[in-house]
Amino acid sequence: QVQLVESGGGLVQPGGSLRLSCVASGFTFSAYVMRWYRQAPGKERELVAVISNGGDSTNYADSVKGRFTISRDNAKNTVYLQMSSLKPEDTAVYSCNALLLVAARNYWGQGTQVTVSS
Repeated sequence: QVQLVESGGGLVQPGGSLRLSCVASGFTFSAYVMRWYRQAPGKERELVAVISNGGDSTNYADSVKGRFTISRDNAKNTVYLQMSSLKPEDTAVYSCNALLLVAARNYWGQGTQVTVSS
């Protein structure tokens, strides 16, 4: 069955770095646009970063531009989110999402908690 499993979250001090991973299974990963979202307590879910199916195009929320990098390895069915210069306001549950627009398929992972605090 379809699975998206995130890992790499944790507690980090302000200014620190983390790399999130999301391993996919059960579908043709290389056909899907991959996205990272986050949701902080009491806030709306926010789209953080997007990468095209081939990995040649990326987009970022203004709030993370220049600090976060999304990448993917289609041979490993994995998408990454490298986060640096982390701020307390980056604290949230981060989830990966797989989207195939032409077939209206949309899959979600369970999320991983990122806490930025001293």
